[in-house]
Amino acid sequence: MSETRLAADYFDDMYARDPDPWGFITRWYEQRKRALTMAALPKPRYRSAFEPGCSIGTLSAELTGRCDRLVCTDIAAQALDSAGKRIDRLPESERGAVEFRRWGLGELWPDEHFDLIVLSEVCYYLDSASLRTAFAHAVEHLESDGTLLCVHWRRKVPEYPLSGDHVHAIARTTQGLTAMAGYHDEDMLLDVFTAGDPISVAKTEHIE
Repeated sequence: MSETRLAADYFDDMYARDPDPWGFITRWYEQRKRALTMAALPKPRYRSAFEPGCSIGTLSAELTGRCDRLVCTDIAAQALDSAGKRIDRLPESERGAVEFRRWGLGELWPDEHFDLIVLSEVCYYLDSASLRTAFAHAVEHLESDGTLLCVHWRRKVPEYPLSGDHVHAIARTTQGLTAMAGYHDEDMLLDVFTAGDPISVAKTEHIE
């Protein structure tokens, strides 16, 4: 495991102690963040989406309803198992095709392109140099009309290499990403980028 990010053992230990270590299911903060995340997506539907660091799949379960295909990854086997079971409980009519892979941000990206990449609570596990490389790879794998959404907790966590503010500062200065929209409060940062020209939701629906 590279020293440029938190080791897999860190996450294995977290899930061994608690199957939902960050309270994705129970905390209103997490429920509200997911609602803001889904509302911030500028398109009603995506062809192929990529969600690194899916954890137990609470956001994945909502994304799949907006995506024809969704690739979810995590470095913790227990998290992937929980995420898979969560998706399996959804009616097939309410979800797209979902694939789970054991993969971590900072590794070699898959040889495919996506029109949606969601980086939720995952980027601050890398150091600055590795994260800049990861964002560069994201741009390379984002389709020309694609959306990249980045959302992170702002409070400092001592064991994390970066803060949420540092993560989003890197995202906003990544060549090839154009800022579309954003939301911030004391707890969280959310930024939406595109690889092409900014999208006006109203104009796409011919609302003047």
